Amino acid sequence: MRTLIAGGTVVGPDGVVRADLLADGERITAIGIDLPREDARVVDASGLYVLPGGIDVHTHLDMPLDDITSTDDFHSGHVAAAFGGTTSHLDFVIQTRGRSLREALDTWQAKAEGKACIDYGFHMTIADPNPQALNEIAKLPEWGISTVKVLMAYKGRLQLDDAQVLAVMRKAAEHGLLTMVHCENGDVIDVLVREAVAAGRREPKHHPLTRPAVLEGEATGRAIAIASIARAPLYVVHLTCAAALEQVRAAQRRGRNVHAETCVQYLFFTAADLDRPDFEGAKFVCSPPFRTAADQEALWEGLRDGTLGVVSTDHCPFNFGREKQRGRADFTRIPNGVPAIEDRLIMLYHGGVNGRRLPLSRFVEVTATNPAKLFGLYPRKGVLAVGSDADIVLWDPRASRRISARSHHMRVDYNLFEGVDVVGSPVGTWLRGTQIVDRDRFVGRAGTGRYLRRHRFVP
Repeated sequence: MRTLIAGGTVVGPDGVVRADLLADGERITAIGIDLPREDARVVDASGLYVLPGGIDVHTHLDMPLDDITSTDDFHSGHVAAAFGGTTSHLDFVIQTRGRSLREALDTWQAKAEGKACIDYGFHMTIADPNPQALNEIAKLPEWGISTVKVLMAYKGRLQLDDAQVLAVMRKAAEHGLLTMVHCENGDVIDVLVREAVAAGRREPKHHPLTRPAVLEGEATGRAIAIASIARAPLYVVHLTCAAALEQVRAAQRRGRNVHAETCVQYLFFTAADLDRPDFEGAKFVCSPPFRTAADQEALWEGLRDGTLGVVSTDHCPFNFGREKQRGRADFTRIPNGVPAIEDRLIMLYHGGVNGRRLPLSRFVEVTATNPAKLFGLYPRKGVLAVGSDADIVLWDPRASRRISARSHHMRVDYNLFEGVDVVGSPVGTWLRGTQIVDRDRFVGRAGTGRYLRRHRFVP
């Protein structure tokens, strides 16, 4: 199947140019002016941007949490992603304590089997760095995984101590893997949470108060120091605040191999949103929590100056009317997580490009190109270039819409951005040369998404 996308404005590695793009089968075969139209389906892209499919490197689909599960699985989450212009994502396999990494990977691959509508890959979360698990890290590249994740928070569940973090980082670096770290001081947070609950401070607004920015900044600096000792590359996940950003910026200026992301929601909400009436604040409970307007501006500056290289989502939805209600009497029982996989590109374009905070080229870098480069997918993904996968998004910069849970495709009963009027959104999405979204219709098929085997980290 040959598809010619004609007359659009292509945002590619050589800049923003008016051109045609030809996809033959699954790959891009030509980009140029007035390409031949014989034997091709012609799509008129006049007045539209032609973008590489987005890559969301931080999601939690079908994720178990105690006796509940995040509400989007590898079908509903993929459909929502495709409507938002995302054609690939990386989810987190979570090792169960006492079990092997291979068992964990098999469990997550089964979750995606027969459901996937976009391409997907996995990171490996190390929850129990026992000798067997540390030895298995050497096998991750064979399994197509180029990243491990460790957490400095969630004491008693996922949190590792500093010695364990060091051991994982050393083993990962030995085998050419990138270590991702959730940076919060879980020990101190645990104390603050217990004190708040004992004092009767149980409303959602106390969630950010017990996880202050200073503890994220401290943990980020500690992760950078441990990575330096381990001689390991580091990727800081879901960075939220100026305190953590300055740690990353300083390390980069010293020449350290340190990278960082933020998530789209941290650019638009603050801790004040957790104090909304009628328990509405529970919708905004995630970790790390939302910060201040000053922190938001610092994040935008970090995206502009390159300190932050990626915008992801940490998509992990739970229904407000059901799962979130568990914490009505105690914020510690509110499941942490928010929905964002469908809104990532739309809201970043709204606040970044239309808001004159980011040029269009930078928008593409942080949502597609940089994720592909950092996570072993470039140049197969993340770029419109001859030989790359024909993962293509047609973007109408004039299309207006109002974001609402009534019209979104995520399987969750609320939307963080409810009622926001945006201009600019996807009107067509292609995965490896096959159209999967045509304006308001999903035309893809379950089971067509492929597992992404990623090459080792190359700084």
